[in-house]
Amino acid sequence: MSTIALSKNWSYERTMQLLGAMWFMLLALLVATKIGTSLADPWPSLLSSFCLGIFYMLLTVLMLTRPPAKAHATGLLPRIAAFVGSYMPWTITFFGKTGEALPNLLSTVCVLVGIIMMLVTIRHLGKSFSLVPQARRVVQTGPYRWIKHPLYLAEEIVILGVVLQHLTVATVIVLFLHIGVQICRILYEEDLLRRSLPEYSSYEASRWRLIPYVW
Repeated sequence: MSTIALSKNWSYERTMQLLGAMWFMLLALLVATKIGTSLADPWPSLLSSFCLGIFYMLLTVLMLTRPPAKAHATGLLPRIAAFVGSYMPWTITFFGKTGEALPNLLSTVCVLVGIIMMLVTIRHLGKSFSLVPQARRVVQTGPYRWIKHPLYLAEEIVILGVVLQHLTVATVIVLFLHIGVQICRILYEEDLLRRSLPEYSSYEASRWRLIPYVW
């Protein structure tokens, strides 16, 4: 590979790292601001917000410290799917919040469960974390022993919790659209890993994608 090509790849990698880190840092600051102005809220709501803020800070660090990828997904569609999947669900917070007790209680449970799952998954994923499909290594520890995409599952549980906080027909539609985008991301990611990492084929043959015995 020429020096110019290497320079372009390095510049692209660093740009994506910085943009991703800035986005998650912004989300962490927004969560911190919300906590500061909502100290009178019930403790389950404050606890879930605190966990979410910690999660965003962790993602910021991972984005800045991840090693270079061995391979990137080619084409525009995988990148579009990655960015839409990462950012679209957070538009849900622009909808009015429901005042019903049961949806808010279920929302708190979903957010806490999803955040804990995310933290456990990221602990094993480590610096292999990315937004756009990239190949670094095949992780086979922790939840990756049972399913191939635990982070996507955890994220969807958190987003379900956010939908329950802002429960309308529109937010339910956003949820189902996001699930469709995430399925596309999974397929793009698997194709890249299959082509870039020889050991991935034997790994994927013995694991379910998201839900054991379902898919």
